[in-house]
Amino acid sequence: MARGKKVTAQSSTGKGPAAAPLDLEKVRGQIDTIDEKIHALINDRARLAQLVGISKTREGKTVDFYRPEREAQVLRMARARNNGPLRDEEILRLFREIMSACLAQQEPLKVAFLGPEGTFTQAAVLTHFGHSVRGLPLASIDEVFHEVEAASADFGVVPIENSTEGTVNHTLDRFLASPLKICGEVELRIHHSVMGLMGSLGRIVRICSHTQSLAQCRVWLDEHLPNVERVPVSSNAEGARRARDEKGTAAIAGETAAEVYGLKILAAEIEDRPDNTTRFFVLGRKLFTPSGEDRTTLLISISHTDSPGALHRLLQPLSDHRVSMTRIESRPSHRKKWDYVFFIDIEGHADDAHVAKALEELKKRSSLFRILGSYPRAVV
Repeated sequence: MARGKKVTAQSSTGKGPAAAPLDLEKVRGQIDTIDEKIHALINDRARLAQLVGISKTREGKTVDFYRPEREAQVLRMARARNNGPLRDEEILRLFREIMSACLAQQEPLKVAFLGPEGTFTQAAVLTHFGHSVRGLPLASIDEVFHEVEAASADFGVVPIENSTEGTVNHTLDRFLASPLKICGEVELRIHHSVMGLMGSLGRIVRICSHTQSLAQCRVWLDEHLPNVERVPVSSNAEGARRARDEKGTAAIAGETAAEVYGLKILAAEIEDRPDNTTRFFVLGRKLFTPSGEDRTTLLISISHTDSPGALHRLLQPLSDHRVSMTRIESRPSHRKKWDYVFFIDIEGHADDAHVAKALEELKKRSSLFRILGSYPRAVV
């Protein structure tokens, strides 16, 4: 088509032209004008972000200026005023990247995560922090905790639970001895793919993946690859690496791993549940103020768990003050045999008046009481 030529739009019936022709060149000019305005406004926002940093301290680091509660509020406002045609998900991603770039003007945040590259945990980092961060892929959950505790990383991201397979117990257990706080959460829809270098599913001899991913795809594997050996590995990315390097080996992982390791997608979205979602914790070294829509995670214990009704009496303050409990998990305390601690999620921030009253009473009834974090609920 010749540049600048007018295109006549057809009517919906196909019997004749619509009322007015579409001038593509004019539309492109309007888009260019809007792009200029958007660009100028983004730079204005970046300059204001610089002023915020200078007003706090000239000696501070990027981590000192990061406010997860404020970012959550900005994202919620963007979602609330969105009238399309872009979907909420796309609007949230755009604003996340703008905030990420503005924050990283001096230096990017350093975020440790359960690696290697190509894992769903890396995807959670980018979903929460945007792409203007420096990711630090590590080999284990323990290493993520260590790097943040030592201030070698500003934040860390680790998986905590999956909607299909339940809790990642090792993450919970690390909180027993760690001083770190939970300062955010990420909910990530998980889509699994079979990938490898072979041309078809029929050439697969073994399939490697994390135990959680193998479990989340059990029904599909039973139906389509019943005789293929299933090999659990430390991460989906490790499975993808083996699929690249070993003849006959395929992997279950996300599409990003296929790109990183140069593999073909042999079957997509093989997870047994279409709503398969993993929740991740963002680890930091301090608590933050309320965002307006928050969640609090507690670590508590009682001396006599074998006493009839002990747990009910312990949790009674939550009911009395109308605090909703959304999750409870018990784990061995590692202090003595048959001694347990409880990890509890409740709605609200520890500084909210009704929550604070409930926690004050709960603390009096507990032999161990810690607020692991009060943080913005995931914005999705």
